[in-house]
Amino acid sequence: MNSHPLRQHIEEIIPLTDEEFAYIFGHFTTIYRRRHQYLVQEGELVNKEFWVVKGCLKSCFFDKEGKEHILQFAMENWWVTDYEAFNNRVEATVSVDCIEDCELLYISYEDREKLSSEMHKMERFWAKKTKLGYIALQNRILSLLKDPAKVRFEKLLKQYPLLFQRVPKKMIASYLGVSRETLSRLYT
Repeated sequence: MNSHPLRQHIEEIIPLTDEEFAYIFGHFTTIYRRRHQYLVQEGELVNKEFWVVKGCLKSCFFDKEGKEHILQFAMENWWVTDYEAFNNRVEATVSVDCIEDCELLYISYEDREKLSSEMHKMERFWAKKTKLGYIALQNRILSLLKDPAKVRFEKLLKQYPLLFQRVPKKMIASYLGVSRETLSRLYT
């Protein structure tokens, strides 16, 4: 269990004993999903937060015209769910879909709350992950509002070069808020 990727991920922020990790890990369930399977769908209640062991997913919504808007990609060591639905116990407003076959761990809302109240370390871990997620979201919004498409493309390519090998260009375009044709011009 010392080398489990979840333990390594948590220990980037907080140290754990073997007993602590065994207890934490006991609150997670492993699941496998195929490409194009949903973990979360708009309109459903969400009781799980997912951690990606292997694979790639997208968090998205569809506007009234049926156009897909991608909010987030999630690859190995990333967390994903509809956070408003998960935390506020309301229906999902976004969907989470597997782009590749995936191996995931999930924790229920109740178990996450239980671990947070029982273990100050895990409360600190999730607080830090929430802060980092908020910062990333703020930077993404600012980039969408102020940066030209070429700059957004270059930032994404620099930050996540492997994403471009794993995700269709149509999805990259949706994430960047540009057309497929614009993305093609940026690739040159």
